[in-house]
Amino acid sequence: MTLRKIVTLPDPVLRKKARPISKFDKDLQTLIDDMVDTMRDAPGVGLAAPQVGIPERLIVVEYADQPDVIEGAKPKEVKPKLYVMINPEIVKTSEETVMGVEGCLSIPGLVGEVERYSKIQVKGLNRHGKPMKVKAEDWLARIFQHEIDHINGIVFPDRATKVWKPEPEEEEDMV
Repeated sequence: MTLRKIVTLPDPVLRKKARPISKFDKDLQTLIDDMVDTMRDAPGVGLAAPQVGIPERLIVVEYADQPDVIEGAKPKEVKPKLYVMINPEIVKTSEETVMGVEGCLSIPGLVGEVERYSKIQVKGLNRHGKPMKVKAEDWLARIFQHEIDHINGIVFPDRATKVWKPEPEEEEDMV
């Protein structure tokens, strides 16, 4: 696997609507593997192909929902789940939205407060071209919305009510 360079603003690829993927060949599988390695190395919880300079509709997301810890109980280690989704689209949203602080590997040094749907349903294709659906809520829903924005040429400051440079201790608390 190869670590890919993460492009940053003002690179124009981040502002273009990415093209759908129709070829599920060896090059696509290599891109997927490289994106997963790049996301993990960054480290991040999601990455869209335009963020590595490829204007295609591909996202990778890796996140583990932390269970509620009962006082006095030992926290259980939760393994993150990896999602690879090609040509993703949000097909259902909750009416409820929630504000949250987001950062982005393509916009280092800035964070913003962004309102997102609290629950979504996403459909797309897996890495082998088979249909898949994901029901996501809370932070997982936020990550999917953020990455799908990337393939539509939207970056988080476009949706943010407020953007700022975080203090070092704030960055430690970021997702």
